[in-house]
Amino acid sequence: MGYNPAMHPLIGRDDPAPFVILHEHGTAPALVICDHASRAFPRAMNRLGLPELAGWQHIAWDIGAGELARGLSHALDAPAVLAGYSRLVVDCNRHPDDPEAFRSVSDGWEVPGNAALGEFDRRRRLGCFFDPYHEAIAAMLADFRRREVVPMVVSVHTFTPEMAGTARPWHVGVLWDKDEASARRLIEGLRAVEGLVVGDNEPYSGKHPSDYTIDHHAEQAGLPHVCIEVRQDTLESPAGIERWVRLLARLLRDLVADANLRRVRDDSESSWRFANPR
Repeated sequence: MGYNPAMHPLIGRDDPAPFVILHEHGTAPALVICDHASRAFPRAMNRLGLPELAGWQHIAWDIGAGELARGLSHALDAPAVLAGYSRLVVDCNRHPDDPEAFRSVSDGWEVPGNAALGEFDRRRRLGCFFDPYHEAIAAMLADFRRREVVPMVVSVHTFTPEMAGTARPWHVGVLWDKDEASARRLIEGLRAVEGLVVGDNEPYSGKHPSDYTIDHHAEQAGLPHVCIEVRQDTLESPAGIERWVRLLARLLRDLVADANLRRVRDDSESSWRFANPR
């Protein structure tokens, strides 16, 4: 699956693609997604006027999330779709009409390149970066549906240990709204690990309308899903990433293998209903 650079005028020939697909033909009935995997900016955007340091901060990406998503995709043998650009170019986990999709200020940093975006510029960015990423997710889900497989959608995020001067005690959080059963099972498994502080809809809430990707692709279709947030300072080394990959992959395998969890939600009007789902 690819994209046509000619259709994306803001992306130069040497810039990365707006999405990355891993293990496209993975055998697991699961799809890993990562909205904030990358800190990349198109070269012509000059980091939206930000200094180099800002591009490495959590305002630009979910630090460690891309590596974690890649590790989970490999460990589960599951396909994955990762966004290719910084959340400051456009936040792929926000509704296109949400003002926070194009932040002009983020955690005290002013973003000059987003300060006076007109409607044309917003729509052009959506067409170049946001739409291709979400179309890739939709295409991967369409392939599951074609094969009459109900996938578990696994959304991977990370969070900064401190926000606005307040320390966050959780090592990991599970965010949920419609699929409480899958979330509860994952929370239970995480809380069984000695010393691990686990957030239940913390440090963010899955019920908040800003959780666009899960809302749009999983909840609307009634698909089973989990949204995972891991604290960034626990992912600072390859060993830390590997520990989380092993733990989460073990727990996710159990969720994916449970037919009672990996089914279309009963209260949805989804077309994902098959006589003998696999």
